[in-house]
Amino acid sequence: MSRVRSIAVMPNLTKKDAYEASLQAIRILSDTGMQILMECSLSRLYTDEHIVFFGSEFTMLKSCDMVLTIGGDGTIIHAAREAAPLDKPLLGINTGRLGFVAEIEPNELDMLKRIAEGNYAIEKRMMLKVTHKNREYYAMNDAVISRGSLSRLIDIDVSLAEDKGHICSYRADGLIVSTPTGSSAYSLAAGGPVVEPTMKCIVMTPVCSHSLFARPVIFSHKSQLAVSASCDDNTQVYLTLDGAKTLTIAHSDVIYMTSSKTETKFIKLKDKTFYKVLNDKFTEKGRQE
Repeated sequence: MSRVRSIAVMPNLTKKDAYEASLQAIRILSDTGMQILMECSLSRLYTDEHIVFFGSEFTMLKSCDMVLTIGGDGTIIHAAREAAPLDKPLLGINTGRLGFVAEIEPNELDMLKRIAEGNYAIEKRMMLKVTHKNREYYAMNDAVISRGSLSRLIDIDVSLAEDKGHICSYRADGLIVSTPTGSSAYSLAAGGPVVEPTMKCIVMTPVCSHSLFARPVIFSHKSQLAVSASCDDNTQVYLTLDGAKTLTIAHSDVIYMTSSKTETKFIKLKDKTFYKVLNDKFTEKGRQE
C-alpha cells in the first residue's frame, strides 16, 4: 500500500476513554515518524510537538493521507461523510458501545504500527445519495423517513424514478433506506436483513407497517427510488440522514435515493470477516446486558 505520512486524528471526547486512547494513539503514530493533524479547537488538550493544528475540519482533511477516529460508530459516520468526497481512507478506534464500523479496540492500539509498515488493506463501502428539493446529501448508513412526536401513521409511496413504475405503498411508522453498511444498524432493529457491507445494493425496510405483507426489499445499487410521504393531519414528517441531519418533508415533496459514485474507504488491519465481527459484537453486548 502507499505510504501514509500524515494522519488526521478526530476524537469524540464525549466518549469514555476516548481522550486516553487518543493520547496513546498519537504517541504510537508519532514514534513511527507520522505527522499528526488536528483541529485547532483541541490545541489546549493536545500538546505533542508532532501535532499540526488546522483552523477548519475541511482544510485538515484535505491535507491528510488518512483519517483516524476515536469514538463510536457515529464518530466514524460523521468523518466518512466529510472524508469520502476527498478520497481519504478512515480507520476507527472504538470507544463507543458496539462499534460495528470501528476496526480496533483501545487494547489493540499497537496494531497502528502496521499503517507505517504499509501492512493494511483498503475496503470500499457504498454510500447513498439523497436528493431533496434539488439539493444532494450523502449518507453512509441510512436515510429514514419518520413522523413527528404524535402517534400517527405515515402514508409512504415508493416508485422507481423516471416513470419506471410504482413499487409499493406503506402505511407505517416510517421507512428506512439503507446501505449494506447500514443494514446492521436501525434497519436490522426494524427487521431488515443483514447484508455484507462490501456489497452494492439498497435495502428498504418499513418500520412497524400496518400491513400483513410488508417486507424489506433489496434493490440493485443502480436503482433510483422516488419516495413521497404524508399524514392525514398536520403531523410533521421528517427525513433523517445517518441519525444526524434532519430535513422537514412536505406532502408534495419527492425524495430521490440511489447509490453515490463516492465511496467510503476503510483501512483494514485484521483478517476477521464481517460475520465474525457481527457475532463477536452481539455476543459481547449480550454479556454486558
